[in-house]
Amino acid sequence: MPRALWTGASGMAAQQTNVDVIANNIANVNTVGFKRQRANFQDLFYDISVQPGAKASDLGRNPTGTQIGTGVKLSGTPRIFTAGNIEITGTPTDLAIDGDGFFKVTLPDGSTDSYTRAGDFKVDANGNLVTPDGYLVPGVSGIDAQQGPVSVSTTGEVTQGTNTRGQINLIRFANPAGLTAIGRNLFLQSVASGTPEEVTPGSSGVGTIRSGALEKANVEVVTELVNLIVAQRAYEANSKSIKTSDEMLRTANEIVR
Repeated sequence: MPRALWTGASGMAAQQTNVDVIANNIANVNTVGFKRQRANFQDLFYDISVQPGAKASDLGRNPTGTQIGTGVKLSGTPRIFTAGNIEITGTPTDLAIDGDGFFKVTLPDGSTDSYTRAGDFKVDANGNLVTPDGYLVPGVSGIDAQQGPVSVSTTGEVTQGTNTRGQINLIRFANPAGLTAIGRNLFLQSVASGTPEEVTPGSSGVGTIRSGALEKANVEVVTELVNLIVAQRAYEANSKSIKTSDEMLRTANEIVR
């Protein structure tokens, strides 16, 4: 069986995954704080019938050898944490991070922290700052709608009138791309991400907080559409290699007829 059949099939599967990643990027073009992903690939093992440098004759050695690849596989889908555009909303509890860092969010079980770039927060009935799903943003409490608007400084201090309602710190990781995405704009710490470090906004290399603004997705639709076309053409080219290999098999089978 010609190896080109399986090589081409691996290429088609890889490009299908590439399209899946691109489609998810495009689907989240308006998701607050969303960070695009990229599909990375690596070649598979090689069938080496002649090693480079093998003795070719009494006078010399083979300079390149004979190495035939067997296809491609997905090596990862890293998330690209470049900054998205900041949109002014005028809502005081809408918070954008201008620079590096994440907001901390407590999951419903209360025992696990998650992290997000999406700062579309609201105040619940108990005066706490929460995500759209009602997950608690720690460090802020006692907000009373009867006492006027809330103000959040660039360093994360939350005040209401003359009263301090808490402090929002930011979290940074050695390798943000290693965080585990769990949906709802949230990430979890992983072995690859490193341990979270909580710091005051504007210090230790993290960004500052902008109140009344939201960070938009860093997805560029035109770029994603171009990538989509490239992936589609690569998929078609791989299917052609399978078709060509099939035609060669048919020709070989017809020799004895």
